[in-house]
Amino acid sequence: MSKQLSVREAVVGRRSIKLFNGQPVDRDVLLEIIEDATYAPNHGNREPWRVVVACGPELEKLHNLLRDTTIPKWQELSEETLAKQMQKFTTPGAYVFVIVPEDVRQKERLEDLGAAASFIQNMQLLAWDQGIGSCWKTPPFIDAPAFRQALGVQAGERVISMLQLGHYDQKPQAKARKPVEEIVTVFGQ
Repeated sequence: MSKQLSVREAVVGRRSIKLFNGQPVDRDVLLEIIEDATYAPNHGNREPWRVVVACGPELEKLHNLLRDTTIPKWQELSEETLAKQMQKFTTPGAYVFVIVPEDVRQKERLEDLGAAASFIQNMQLLAWDQGIGSCWKTPPFIDAPAFRQALGVQAGERVISMLQLGHYDQKPQAKARKPVEEIVTVFGQ
């Protein structure tokens, strides 16, 4: 992007991108986004996240895992049908899977989830500032044993986000938000 966005411009202007154009995301840019995103608020400075990334040559292996995990009997499909079903996975230029510990203590577990959500939003806003779109997804297959194993997820950990990132040709329109009067209660009234 030619100019750096203000915080407000990034927060209000960011959109979830679902139609990526297939251009790759530069690994150095992605790693810079992740590094800056670690400044998310987190209780006790625990930084309760780790990430598995795919951009560049490893995307083909990830595409194969996604195909094997999400498309039943994919071997029986025509090449064209398979390509069409895989398009939602093959057009993003990068993936970031965010993994958090599942602390047995409820307070810490909730704090860690809140911190990781802030970390993910930071990545989305920082990417948006670079002209890179993103979409935070939580598909059920991220809990599948084969998928967890392929990502190296350990017992006591949980994948909480499949963040797709990539370049796009068209910015979606903003969706309406609830009016502030509908979500705010003034204390004591």
